Amino acid sequence: MYSKKVRFSLFLLLGFLSTSLQAQDATEIIRKMDEKARGLSSTSEITMTIVRPTWQRSISMKAWSKGTEYSLILITAPARDEGTAFLKRENEIWNWVPNIGRTLKLPPSMMMQSWMGSDFTNDDLVRESSVVVDYTHEMVGDSVIDGYDCYKIKMIPTPDAPVVWGYVTVWVSKKEHIQMRTEFYDEDGYLVNIMQSFDIRKFDDRMLPSRMEMVPVEDPGNKTVLEYKSLRFNQEISSGFFSIQNMRRIK
Repeated sequence: MYSKKVRFSLFLLLGFLSTSLQAQDATEIIRKMDEKARGLSSTSEITMTIVRPTWQRSISMKAWSKGTEYSLILITAPARDEGTAFLKRENEIWNWVPNIGRTLKLPPSMMMQSWMGSDFTNDDLVRESSVVVDYTHEMVGDSVIDGYDCYKIKMIPTPDAPVVWGYVTVWVSKKEHIQMRTEFYDEDGYLVNIMQSFDIRKFDDRMLPSRMEMVPVEDPGNKTVLEYKSLRFNQEISSGFFSIQNMRRIK
């Protein structure tokens, strides 16, 4: 009887350790994916095209980021939106609207709203939430996406995370830690959005997608395409660059 109890206890312990190690591995994979896409800092030029069944429009922008605390996005075209800027500085999100000469602070309730009328949210672009800190991670399988062997990882928001998704499933390439596909589910488990990565190429010292598409599942013919024209990493950017004053005057 004692021997059976010992074996059963060891079985439970090994199972617990295995589950814990899998969670740690999944979190580490997500961390590597996130750090690769961010770098210590980044500067980029991006074109976003909003596609609808009867029309489409494009927005050009420049973007700067530093770690997870700072980001700045400047709209450079079309002319009606030129100069509009979005700033993340630590826990605050600001929007400069030059047409009305106003600086607006975005409340957390607006983070999941559409960014510039696209299928991306404010949070997708300025990243208030963190895929590393605000989720728990579970390895749920392996898949091949566009010829890349990928880990399939389920991310569940922590109770106090600034996230509205019920959960998110991410496919991360095993070799390069590239975010190849992401599915966003609501709190009832229904698939809402699918984001896919295409045209992997080298930016500085790393391989990353140069095109990403966000597709809302329940709106046939709708999608938003992000195309990176340039992307550079680990250049020196001071924290002072990410100020409300600079947001208003940057070109």
